[in-house]
Amino acid sequence: MKRTVTIGMTALAVSILLLFFLNLLLGSVTIPAASVWKILTGGSVDNDIWQNIVLKSRLPQAVTALMAGAGLSVAGLQMQTVFRNPLAGPSVLGVSSGASLGVAFVVLLSGRIGGIALSRLGYMGEVAMTLSAIAGAMAVMLLIVWVAQKVRGNVTLLIIGVMIGYVATAIIGVLKFFSAEEDVRAYVVWGLGSFSRVSGDQVTTFALIMAVLLPLSMLLVKTLNLLLLGDSYARNLGLNVRRARNWVIVSAGVLVAIVTAYCGPISFLGLAVPHLCRGMFRTSDHRILMPGSLLAGASLALLCNLIARLPGFEGALPVNSVTALIGAPVVAAVLFRRRKEEFSE
Repeated sequence: MKRTVTIGMTALAVSILLLFFLNLLLGSVTIPAASVWKILTGGSVDNDIWQNIVLKSRLPQAVTALMAGAGLSVAGLQMQTVFRNPLAGPSVLGVSSGASLGVAFVVLLSGRIGGIALSRLGYMGEVAMTLSAIAGAMAVMLLIVWVAQKVRGNVTLLIIGVMIGYVATAIIGVLKFFSAEEDVRAYVVWGLGSFSRVSGDQVTTFALIMAVLLPLSMLLVKTLNLLLLGDSYARNLGLNVRRARNWVIVSAGVLVAIVTAYCGPISFLGLAVPHLCRGMFRTSDHRILMPGSLLAGASLALLCNLIARLPGFEGALPVNSVTALIGAPVVAAVLFRRRKEEFSE
């Protein structure tokens, strides 16, 4: 078992390094591997355009994909454990919908009220969208935490989260109906999700925030293992179940809020990766699943970003389309394999 875990973790770490370098190497502009390595190590390259592409476009995009994939995967694992639901994902409590609603209020109403579309403001518009997404996500998360103190059942809390998502979607639909076409287009583009939206100082801020949040989420490993035993067993072992559930929800909610604010709503990674890790390591121990999900999520996000920017495409494909195309077969394959093993036993 220990050998299998070591091999699996090593393979995931190597895949991250390989895919990270491929993200810097491949794209619409072909750059030799030797030149990319020189740029990364501070060497001089004759072509200034190559240097700008690697340092100002591909490197921030790869870092964003790595951090976002890790964050969403850890959040998805936490949600599936606390709700004991294999279909629970990072967006199950409406946190992503809250972020979308915050962006919708700012983007869709900016042209109607101020007369200037937010999409025309460039960098200031991007900052405004990021802050509004964080505000919307945090508002919904605080509401969920408040509700979690009032209700006992996980199923009730899950249903309330889904209802919050429906209400947010309905409000967004009304805002779209009364908004200008240019504002609606800007909002739809944001909703497709992208790892290329984060650039400059933003990528440094995003990476630093995630570098703090991800290790903190690892502190909940023991709590998640106890919650996996059931509320009664966990309570007998001295765990305050309600407080533990709130901490897990806050951890997952903050991770989803930050990723959604910077990258837009990225689908399927948080749902698919925990299943992939359970199938790979054949365990429910979060001491293995948490770091495994972090590494697998980062690797899968880098792969999706690479596919979205494959040579031959003008620009880049929507990240959500790629994550769904890769994530859905992964989940289906893992579930079918598990079902087959249950029948064979």
